[in-house]
Amino acid sequence: MREYTNLCGLDPHSEYVELAAEVFSLLADPTRVRIVLALHRDNELSVGDLAEIVDKAPSGVSQHLARLRMARVVTTRQDGTRVWYRLADEHVFKLVSEAVKQAEHTVSNGQIPPHHHNHPAADG
Repeated sequence: MREYTNLCGLDPHSEYVELAAEVFSLLADPTRVRIVLALHRDNELSVGDLAEIVDKAPSGVSQHLARLRMARVVTTRQDGTRVWYRLADEHVFKLVSEAVKQAEHTVSNGQIPPHHHNHPAADG
């Protein structure tokens, strides 16, 4: 088992531990979490579209997107004067999804959390 963890960075002494903490820090903002969820749902959105979805000013959303882009969480595509954003891969969505599921457990008060119901959108 230890050989496997060394190969993929899951060892407690892995060089990726600090970077993983930075990813969590980057995602420790509700607006960024909403952006990730919106991009996963809609695949590709402009700043204006995202601003409307997350109910924030376009300038603020733009700043959040700049941080996500610097961290290579989102990528862009230009179409004329409009810039379209999308998730770089599914990993960040999986992190956000698991965090939301954990939050559901935290507030479920012994009840079955929503993600455990048989909903088509639920991932487990």
